[in-house]
Amino acid sequence: MPAWRTISLWMDQLDEPLLARPALDQDLDLDVAIIGAGYTGLWTAYYLKRQAPELNIAIIEAQTAGFGASGRNGGWLMGNLLGEDRLLAPLSPQQRRASYDLLHRIPDEVQIVLEREGIECDYRKGGVLYCAARYPEQESSLRQYLDSLHRQGLNENDYRWLSAQQLAQQIRIAKPYGGIYAPHVATLHPAKLVRGLARTVERMGVRIYENSPVTHWQAGSLRTVQASVRSRWVVPAVEGYSVTLPPLGRYQLPVQSLIVATEPLSAATWDEIGLSNGQAFSESSRQVTYGQRTADNRLIFGARGGYQFAGKLRHDFNLTSSEIELRRYLFSELFPQLKNVQITHGWGGNLGMSRRFKPHMLCDQASGIALSGGYGGEGVGASNLGGRTLADLILQRDTELVHQPWVIPRRGLDALRAWEPEPCRWLGYNAIIRSFVHEDQTLANPATAPWRRKLASGVAGFMEGFMH
Repeated sequence: MPAWRTISLWMDQLDEPLLARPALDQDLDLDVAIIGAGYTGLWTAYYLKRQAPELNIAIIEAQTAGFGASGRNGGWLMGNLLGEDRLLAPLSPQQRRASYDLLHRIPDEVQIVLEREGIECDYRKGGVLYCAARYPEQESSLRQYLDSLHRQGLNENDYRWLSAQQLAQQIRIAKPYGGIYAPHVATLHPAKLVRGLARTVERMGVRIYENSPVTHWQAGSLRTVQASVRSRWVVPAVEGYSVTLPPLGRYQLPVQSLIVATEPLSAATWDEIGLSNGQAFSESSRQVTYGQRTADNRLIFGARGGYQFAGKLRHDFNLTSSEIELRRYLFSELFPQLKNVQITHGWGGNLGMSRRFKPHMLCDQASGIALSGGYGGEGVGASNLGGRTLADLILQRDTELVHQPWVIPRRGLDALRAWEPEPCRWLGYNAIIRSFVHEDQTLANPATAPWRRKLASGVAGFMEGFMH
């Protein structure tokens, strides 16, 4: 059995034996076969069973519930969807506002389920702080971002500017220029959530088979080494592991994000830092940083990881010293008192990225294939939305969920945009990331000439736009 406890701090902290459920060793005939016992698969099973308890549903998992991104992420439950501004731009102001409200309610919907099902996962809805915290250009970019949000019809109740003094009431960083506060984000313990959801759907009658990698899938059926499954519906809920189920890897590539956790910090240290209400936080750079204060008073801090040639999965997440020290450098820029703190855990995971960074929820009634993915690192919340949406699409319920611009009804995989072939992807990714790193190094040096700062930001901005 794999050493599942070493996957992340979160899995290490579980107060339960990590024993595998039985593998699939006999043929099945199902209404719904779900591949993957992560958030998307579990949420889909949950909402299907809530609305149609007679359905015969099974989940086939290659490892154990929580092995993938669901047991490894940074614990942000966001009321957002990657690229929501671009997806919602064509809508009328009224439609756009309704869609934003739908997204913003994601954390509240999850909280309702947690309370209904008795799932304890350290849920705290403290909002999120996007901080201008390392160089002055961050303030300018954040203010432009806030202006764009307000032009889309959002208001101060959704996103509001905090002066340096107001920011310090929630988080105290070394060089505050200000920031944005948004209330529609909660933090939680990811592994407790995924394991709790697995137990919940089992109580509802869903069977979960672990240590059962799917070797082949198509409309109406799938196979493992030991058994075959026939099913009216097949739901491949594998996100960053899409490359293991051709042809999904053409549409959704695995990229990596890497995280570290400190030792538990003293009450006095947290008095210096803040974050007393479960807030998530990020410093506004293209390094894509994210952090939170855990229930046991550790600092969790992550940043952008990498992409492997040909979209290969990364399996070894024993972080190198340079990977750990980059994250230490970034968080100690915010909190200098933590420069020499002990880092007890370092880990990462594969997440799914779709072309043009557009999440998708797809349902083809003719073939019986439904999937949700392309969350781009925001899957803790987006998977709940995806599970609810797939349930309504499969059951042909005419709800607000199925009429959103990220939903692709009545069409198959050909509705998704494929990624370019290699080496284009690898060359493009590395060129873009190098421009981001150069920008960050340039702007973080206060002695850099203004023209160099402007040039570095211009190149990085152009490259970021090219990705979309």
